[in-house]
Amino acid sequence: MDNVESAITYYHNYTPVGDVLVMGLCLVIVVLMQAAYIVRTKNFRIFQLMILSLILAAVTDMGYHILLNNIDDSVNIYTYVLRALYHFFLFSNLFLYIIYVMEPLNLNPKTDKRYVVIAAAGFIGGTVYDVLGTVLGFGFRIEDSGKVYEGFNIFSVGYVFFVGIILFLLIRYRARLAKQILFGIIGTYVVSFLLISIQGMHGQTSFTSAAFLFPAITLFYLIHSNPYDIELGAVGVGAFEDLVTFLENHKNEKRVIISLFMHEFESESKNYPREMIEMLRDFSYASFKGATLFQLSNGRIALSLNPKKNPNYEKAIQSIEADFDAHYSSVSYDCKIVCLETVSDVTENHDYVRLMRFVEEGMHENSIHFIDEKDLENFREMNYILLQLKDIAKSDFLDDPRVEVYTQPVLNITTKKYDTAEALMRLSLPKIGRVLPYKFIPLAEEYGFIHRLSLIILHKTCVQIKRMLEEGYVVQRISVNFAVKEVRDPNFISDINKVIDDVGIPHEKVAIEITESQNEKDFNIVKNTIDLLRDNGIKFYLDDFGTGYSNFERILELPFDTIKFDRSLVIASGEDQKSEKMITYLARMFSAMNYAVLYEGIETDEDEEKCIKMNANYLQGFKYSKPIPIEELVYWFDKSAV
Repeated sequence: MDNVESAITYYHNYTPVGDVLVMGLCLVIVVLMQAAYIVRTKNFRIFQLMILSLILAAVTDMGYHILLNNIDDSVNIYTYVLRALYHFFLFSNLFLYIIYVMEPLNLNPKTDKRYVVIAAAGFIGGTVYDVLGTVLGFGFRIEDSGKVYEGFNIFSVGYVFFVGIILFLLIRYRARLAKQILFGIIGTYVVSFLLISIQGMHGQTSFTSAAFLFPAITLFYLIHSNPYDIELGAVGVGAFEDLVTFLENHKNEKRVIISLFMHEFESESKNYPREMIEMLRDFSYASFKGATLFQLSNGRIALSLNPKKNPNYEKAIQSIEADFDAHYSSVSYDCKIVCLETVSDVTENHDYVRLMRFVEEGMHENSIHFIDEKDLENFREMNYILLQLKDIAKSDFLDDPRVEVYTQPVLNITTKKYDTAEALMRLSLPKIGRVLPYKFIPLAEEYGFIHRLSLIILHKTCVQIKRMLEEGYVVQRISVNFAVKEVRDPNFISDINKVIDDVGIPHEKVAIEITESQNEKDFNIVKNTIDLLRDNGIKFYLDDFGTGYSNFERILELPFDTIKFDRSLVIASGEDQKSEKMITYLARMFSAMNYAVLYEGIETDEDEEKCIKMNANYLQGFKYSKPIPIEELVYWFDKSAV
């Protein structure tokens, strides 16, 4: 049965305060969208349409009720039009909301179109029913007498229908959404539903638009808001990731990124001084149009600007050095400034921060560098190497042909023969060929691939030792380098023993080279590891003695077999007699304590004579051989006389 009441009564069930509030809040959101940093993604465009639909809904609802209050002898056709538009805009808001939530739920409107079809059917069906009900007389209508016939309330059914789809999607695919966002959206809809229910119980219709606004506010706050640092005016790293995602989806969009790195502020406990904040803020917003400042880490600030809006940006960037030079005398903070224009392949991998760090490694402090194509080629090569390292580690294949063993023969001063050598790591990759250690070892250590590479080198070294022993060659030992961080691994000892045992050679034919560590925890682990592996016969070398800090007490506590004197000591010994005497004394001291002394970096006859005089047991360097493939050791080692 139709609900019947007079137009005046119907009007007095409404107050415009709700719609005025909706329009005000929507306009506030529009202002904030302009002031805040928001990436203009496809979903944000949908959000903008949702806000527009709510503004139009509020306007049409107010217009509809104004006309309704002024009904006299004849009913104005615009009353029906505005009412139909009001429901149309609210239905469209819910339909847009469904399209919106599909993106964070990883639902594709093309492949998961059943949800779009169902929502579209509800949208079209509800709108058509609403219009036809008025036209054909079975729905909302106003008699000439002023009586209002509500008819079947299709709007309430449509609201429940759309909200049901939204809640179904959120609950059905809840694992794909962060709990905070999930609970925020569902909680807001519960509040909205309660508001509509309470106003319905009191015969009110004033706050329907407001109930639709609440979920939109939730999206704006949880998803699109990127709060600024109040002092600096910068947004966080999440906003930068949003920008990169936007650029990935909009290939024709370009940005210039200026990165400022100050290593002194990487510590969380150190804040930018006031004059630095003011300089960064003023430069960012006074020099460029529409620029956005990002704080990517405590020590890294990045500025993004649109080159179309800033055609002379290069001149402005050049002024950065002058500004920082002017401030340097007072604040004395070193910095590195990197500038680049966004590139598609870097964008796709979200690699801008890594690119900045990569370029900064080759820069001097207080310098500025514009990234060019050569930098990008080197960075792409680094990424390719990293990808190969990851694949090598993942494959778990100890005979991987991409990892090659080179060796440098070591001269035994006592026998005047070559019966030991050092195994060296090289890569040979399909696209770029041979890769030297300085390019890949830091990457392997940083990303945790170094131990797999070391085990491959150890395995291949053991295989060559076995082959040479079987052919009658005299092999005292071959050393393999391991990083201290590898020794920390609780599986290190078992890994080493397994590789050697699987090949089937005596453990004493292998030596392990490690560098000294200043870490107390490392010292205890290394000492325990050396003790256990030496019990099996493996020898240990202390590598690079003479570089950096050396704690003699620690060295003497560790049961090394050989101390490798770095080439820097060889060079120092030739500079003055005092250095030569000191190095000679150290070598004699180690020899007296049953350590063998090996000098690295021997390049000339003079180096050789000097090191022999300085108590050398072994000599290694380019004077004897450059690094060679391990298979060529047979040309250096002698066969047994037996």
